[in-house]
Amino acid sequence: MTKKTQYTWEDTKVVDDVGYAEQDELMFRQLIDTASKAPGEDKLLFNPGKILVGRIVEITKDHVVVDVGLKSEGVVPISEFSDTSQLVLDAQVEVYLDQSEDEKGQIVLSREKAEKQRQWEYILQHCKEGSIVRGKIIRKVKGGLMVDIGVEAFLPGSQVDNKRIKNLDEYLDKVYEFKILKINTDRKNIVVSRRELLEAERISKKAELLENIKENDIRFGTVKNITDFGVFLDLNGIDGLLHITDMTWKRIRHPSEMVQLGQKLEVMILSVDKEKGRVALGLKQLGSNPWDDIEKKYPPGTHVHGRITNLLPYGAFMEIESGIEGLIHVSEMSWVKNIADPSEVVSKGQEMDAVVLSVQKSDGKISLGLKQLEHNPWDDIERKYSVGTNVKAEVKSLTNYGAFVELEPGVEGLIHISDLSWIKKVSHPSEMLKKGDLVEAIILSVDKDNKKITLGVKQLSENPWENIERTMPVGSVVQGKISKITAFGAFVELPNGIEGLIHVTELSDQPFGKIEDVVSRGDEVSAKVLKLDPEHKKIALSIKEFLVEKGQLSGDDIVVQSADARRQKEKATKEKSEVAIEE
Repeated sequence: MTKKTQYTWEDTKVVDDVGYAEQDELMFRQLIDTASKAPGEDKLLFNPGKILVGRIVEITKDHVVVDVGLKSEGVVPISEFSDTSQLVLDAQVEVYLDQSEDEKGQIVLSREKAEKQRQWEYILQHCKEGSIVRGKIIRKVKGGLMVDIGVEAFLPGSQVDNKRIKNLDEYLDKVYEFKILKINTDRKNIVVSRRELLEAERISKKAELLENIKENDIRFGTVKNITDFGVFLDLNGIDGLLHITDMTWKRIRHPSEMVQLGQKLEVMILSVDKEKGRVALGLKQLGSNPWDDIEKKYPPGTHVHGRITNLLPYGAFMEIESGIEGLIHVSEMSWVKNIADPSEVVSKGQEMDAVVLSVQKSDGKISLGLKQLEHNPWDDIERKYSVGTNVKAEVKSLTNYGAFVELEPGVEGLIHISDLSWIKKVSHPSEMLKKGDLVEAIILSVDKDNKKITLGVKQLSENPWENIERTMPVGSVVQGKISKITAFGAFVELPNGIEGLIHVTELSDQPFGKIEDVVSRGDEVSAKVLKLDPEHKKIALSIKEFLVEKGQLSGDDIVVQSADARRQKEKATKEKSEVAIEE
């Protein structure tokens, strides 16, 4: 390349439709202007950063030589020419002056920077903040994406879309329209947004839809969100709520049982609130309501066949036809058992028969029963177990207040603790009965409506307290066995089973240290009846009064051995035993 002096011209914008004659005229004018300037002034026209109009003088495999009228020609890499149709000898081309001279004394030109500069000037001339431009997303950077709109613009991640984005890569190489948010001329920086256009479009569509949409319209929507209470659908610009109760006539626990994200659904518009921008949708309303003639189809007493769909603590739901479910309450599962958990009787998915008990159409409820398929043993309970009937029953359980006995499978009765004995003070039924015992009792009462039967054991024998004043009048002498010793006296079990109390003051007419010095458990004693209290079931006895009345302690009238006599007898017995051992 040879150095030469040529005319110069100021940087100017090359318009695509300008012909060669016009370009030559432009260059001539720039030459005249340059010639008229003072020496050294022309150098100011070619400071780095200027765009110059040059002429292609040579084209090689990798470079294009451009003459811009300076001391030397410039070399531009051929890769910087986006339009290769411009690569024609003597063709006019704009280039960017990077350096007036490099270390070799040559100028450095750039076609790529010239194009970018012209693009930036075009953006500033034709666009402003708020303008809409079209561009292609070219790469991903920290915090967002870069968009080619003629120049590179930054698209923040938050401005890419109006929905949650999982992966920015899916937007690469896509062409969209963008809104210019900010132009920084100093830094040549542009920030754009796609989200604002989408939001504006959504608001516009929403307003249009709200204006035109009406109840009972049939629309298509896309599932965009699933919650516990329903599904939100995008109706092409406006969101609508499909509540779980409007999804199907049958019972479901969660909307995900019927729909999934992205699924398209045909729905009915149930209501529109234009002020709040809310739309209620229905899916089940597209079909007929199976509850319309439910009362005629399933009157009480109807036998139905169905499948168990769900188990809850209070019962089981049975589907008897599509969209129709009934509840079998735990109380309607058995005549004879108290069901605590429906799984004791039925299982999910099981097919079985049931009986319709009632229909509440307005509430969408049907009550079903299983036990109604069998005979109710309580229907003839009063005939089978009339009051006064003697029965034998097995003890099934014991409680603090009595014992439950089974008369037949499913029919139980209660023997109350107060009906176990006429004469004993029973603190707990386990003192007289144990689980599994076969006990004889008598029916005391039958309550068919409440399914209750009471029984008694003591009623099998005569109540000794009813004629106690005749059989054991005050002043009479009785015989019995010492059954219990307490701090305040000794209890005597009498022949009729009744216990009488000999108070400590009534044990002897002689002084003694402790009760055991006078009597021991198991001793046979005679005593005089001092007092009767049939209402409170109490008898007061006295050995002392009996002894005073007899006036002696020998012969057949001896009531109880004294402590000394007992010790002497025990001592003699012991000595006799020792002698026998020695022998």
